Amino acid sequence: MSSPIIGITFGNTSSSIAYINPKNDVDVIANPDGERSIPSVLSYVGADEYHGGQALQQLVRNSANTIINFRDLIGLPFAQADVSKCAAGAPAIEIDGKVGFAIKRGEDKEEKITVDEVISRHLNKLKLAAEDYIGSKVRQVVLTVPTNFNDNQKEALKNAASKAGLEVVQFINEPSAALLAHVEQYPFEKDVNVVVADFGGVRSDAAVIAIRNGIYTILATKHDTSLGGDNLDTELIEYFAKDFQKKTSTNPTKNVRSLAKLRANAIITKKTLSNATTATISIDSLADGYDYHTSINRMRFELVTNKVFSQFSAFVEDVIAKAELDPLDIHAVILSGGVAFTPKLANNFEFLFPESVKILGPNAKESSNQPNELTASGAALQARLVSSYDADELSEALKPVIINTPHIPKAIGLIGSQGEFCPVFLAETSFPAQKKLTLKNAKGDLLVGVYEGDHHIEEKTLEPTPKEEKKDDDEEEEEWSDSEDDEPEIIREKLYTFSTKLMELGIKGVTKGVEIVFNLNKEGVLKVSARDLKSGNVVKGEL
Repeated sequence: MSSPIIGITFGNTSSSIAYINPKNDVDVIANPDGERSIPSVLSYVGADEYHGGQALQQLVRNSANTIINFRDLIGLPFAQADVSKCAAGAPAIEIDGKVGFAIKRGEDKEEKITVDEVISRHLNKLKLAAEDYIGSKVRQVVLTVPTNFNDNQKEALKNAASKAGLEVVQFINEPSAALLAHVEQYPFEKDVNVVVADFGGVRSDAAVIAIRNGIYTILATKHDTSLGGDNLDTELIEYFAKDFQKKTSTNPTKNVRSLAKLRANAIITKKTLSNATTATISIDSLADGYDYHTSINRMRFELVTNKVFSQFSAFVEDVIAKAELDPLDIHAVILSGGVAFTPKLANNFEFLFPESVKILGPNAKESSNQPNELTASGAALQARLVSSYDADELSEALKPVIINTPHIPKAIGLIGSQGEFCPVFLAETSFPAQKKLTLKNAKGDLLVGVYEGDHHIEEKTLEPTPKEEKKDDDEEEEEWSDSEDDEPEIIREKLYTFSTKLMELGIKGVTKGVEIVFNLNKEGVLKVSARDLKSGNVVKGEL
């Protein structure tokens, strides 16, 4: 059996491994502890090294020797790295200008290790888990990275993987990987604009991607390294701490271990409330010998964390604006990452976007119920693609593209039967491209007008329906307390206006319909032909 190329998503908070099994399906691989979403954590107790969930458990009692949130630190000088994300674990130190960590091993001997070495050890653990599952050696990997990873970081990551015995055959950016995994299961039937929103533990990333003729084009990206699931945990911690202090007059946040206990339980509470309406926590000896027992329902949780969820919504609005689009231009939103499990996230986006936009979270019919596994699955699908190339072909295919694939700046379409603009090629369509339209009901002499189109957003205000006034002879007085709360409804609509006229084609005596073919060649020359379906007569135009 040849060695498979696996896909790995390596995140600050957790990592996932996937590969294409012999049945050509995607398998997300669990480590020996049964974890498919594997915490990106290493911990040291004496001579023993712990990884994943076992290491994460050490964060309460052995935080000084537990290394967390280290992915984004690779390839950066110490002076430029944000080491604050590691503060709850082993302290970050400077080693030869790079980020490193100081940990205690057997007999209190201090060991200093660079972040590159930490990542090598982490990737080696993932590699061993994959080999244990697959039953063969693993030597190559497709690795996901954020869209803002620079060349130095990619090169350092590639070297760290090489030290773990893994050759990185390709990097794939995280939003493209998530979209690839979604489209494999639920392909879009037409050209669309998609937002991929990845809300992780310590950072958020989003991208607006245009899909035209099966080609993905990233229109805009946005990153926030201070917004993620940890912010939800922080709000919960503050809520629990105030409740505990009210009951015991003791502030648990002043003690490092008490704070670690609160954080661990906040994470469990957040996950529980993603599937249940109520969560109960019980912490023995939280602070000053006092135990803490309480429960919280989903509504209270959403109120406590409402500020953070509003920030998530604003984050997505910002990336759409950065792409110079409007929410009405978006056809679907794919939610990725661990925070996507939280129902409130999808609910907020349902209010942000029109009803026609699909919010593809874990509870949607046409989406994965494991959003935290999307990027690993996409990496595995990309691995299947690159495995079909030989070494020379792969080297040629992965050469950097100097010139971007050209795209049309405006939509191109026809005049409809009501005089409206009907787009055929949407803006950002790459070329060469072809589209065919069949108008079976078309009859008589036809004049086909081809135009460029500009779009704009129009707002209409619908006044509330007036209520009937109470008649004087009614015995009971009608309550009108809610009438003042009725507000006009604002409806937003995307409309096209005609821009440049490109060509007109006339075809006479149509009786059985007409087929119109649009062709954009690689030079961007537009050719349009109209064919009478009965006679076969063809009229052509070129611009």
